[in-house]
Formats: sequence, C-alpha cells, structure tokens
Amino acid sequence: MASLSADHARPGPPPAPPRAKARRRSLVGWKFVSPFMALFALVFLAPIGYSIYLSLYKTRLVGGTQFVGAQNYSDALQDSQFWSAFGRVAAFLAVQVPIMLGLALLLALAIDSGRLYGAAFFRISVFLPYAVPAVVATLMWGFMYGTRFGLIGNIDKAFGVTLPDPLSPHLILASIGNIVTWQWVGYNMLIMYSALRVVNPSLYEAAALEGAGQFRIIWAIKLPALRGALVIATIFSVIGSFQLFNEPSILKHLAPNAITTYFTPNYYAYSLSFDGQQFNYSATIAIVMGVATMIVAYAVQLRGMRKAG
Repeated sequence: MASLSADHARPGPPPAPPRAKARRRSLVGWKFVSPFMALFALVFLAPIGYSIYLSLYKTRLVGGTQFVGAQNYSDALQDSQFWSAFGRVAAFLAVQVPIMLGLALLLALAIDSGRLYGAAFFRISVFLPYAVPAVVATLMWGFMYGTRFGLIGNIDKAFGVTLPDPLSPHLILASIGNIVTWQWVGYNMLIMYSALRVVNPSLYEAAALEGAGQFRIIWAIKLPALRGALVIATIFSVIGSFQLFNEPSILKHLAPNAITTYFTPNYYAYSLSFDGQQFNYSATIAIVMGVATMIVAYAVQLRGMRKAG
C-alpha cells in the first residue's frame, strides 16, 4: 500500500513550454500545406525559374550557348517588332475591353431588372459562346469573314456589293476583337449578374418608397454593388488581352498578309521559339510580358480598391 500511494504521489511530466506547443502547431499546419506548396513549386515556380535561367543565356553560331546576363532584356527593350506587338495589344486592350465590359454590364442589368421576357433563356444564350472552344470559335468566325468562300463573300455575290474585308490588314484587329467579345461577354455578364443577385432586396424597396426611379436605383445601388465584380472582370480581361495568341495564330492561315509573326507579343515569342529556334530570346520576351501584365493588372486592382475605399 505504501508503494502504491508513493506511485500516486509522483508528479506527472512537466507541461510543454508555450514555444514548443506553437512549434508543433506550426509543423501540423505545414504538413497540411506541403502538398499544395510542392505542386505550386512544380507547376508554377519551376517553369518561371527555368525561363529566367534561359533568358540569361544566348546561343551563338560560334561558341555555343554563352552567359550574357541582361543583354537579352536590353535587346528586347530596343526591339521594334516587340514594341509593335506590344502597342497592338495595348490598342486592343484600350478599345475592346471597355466595349466588352460595357455590353456585359448592360446585359447583367437587363437580366436583373426582372422586366426581360425569357430572362433564363436569354442568360443561357449569351453565356453559351463561352462554352465554345477558342479554336472552334476562331475558325467559325474566320470562315464567315472570308470574301471568297464565307458569309461576306456570299453577301457580296447575292446583293452585288463589295463589303470591307474583315481579314484585311486594316480590319483584322477589329475582327479579332469581335471574336473575343462574342466569346467572353457572357462570362463577364455572369460575374456581374452574380454580384447583383447578392444585393439585399430591401434596398430596392426602400429606394422605391423614397420615389427613386430605375436609373436612380442603378446609379445609387447596383453600380456600387458591381464595383468589385467590375474590378475582377477588368483584371481578367487585361490578362487575356496581353495573352492574345489563339486568334492570330489560327487566322494567320486565312489572312497571311494581315498577321505577321510579331502580331502580338505571345505570338512573337512562339515564332521566335519554334520557327527561329531562338529559345533564349523567346524566354526573355515571355518574362518581359509577364512583368508588364502583372504591373498593369496590379494598377487596375489598386485603382479599383481605392475607389471602393
């Protein structure tokens, strides 16, 4: 009995110090996050790191691959073809994105108003082009643009007129803008419509009791509620504009005189890599465009957050 009571009298193990507990919790958290971090490093950080590594070298006919440091970046900033491509997508961004987002905003407001007959069918119809693959959409519109074999050519023959050629060098950028707008306006409309659906209906009732009309409700309630959705849609559209590649690469075969190998920065990098075998300089162009896209997207986000504040 004496030994048993002595065992009961022995003190238990000392409690772990707070730092040890915090360290164990931190390790548990890292165990949960580690699968994502490993995948993130493999599919995101590793390709970027390898592209930066490639951009620091240059392959010469005599001497092979040599380290050149920032020379490729200096050459890119003085490359007239790169700046021509960059200016083209900048003009595309400045014109096409406001038109697309403006149409998406009008469609979202029309569907949310409750006065549109067949709103559900209209919403699905507008969103349906987003489900069409970009390659299929570009080919479809490209053949309709044809003056000898497409819709434009058939109209010319049927009515004896000569419509402007959408695949001409002066109109090809607008034609691409039409394809992109047709495909993405429904996607942006759905983003804005989703933002409108979370607005408290009591705000509309209070505004109606105060005698506010539809335009006043849109200006005072709906547009402020859409600010966050507009910022997101604008950021996605900016990124998509700088990444323009599918449309010019496919239309190149239908309009070889209108689309050059440096029509857009992405297409220029593709041409340098696969047609010119200039992998190092192609990686440099990709890195420069990635940085430019991040800067513009961040500026849009910062401006939107300031307005929201």
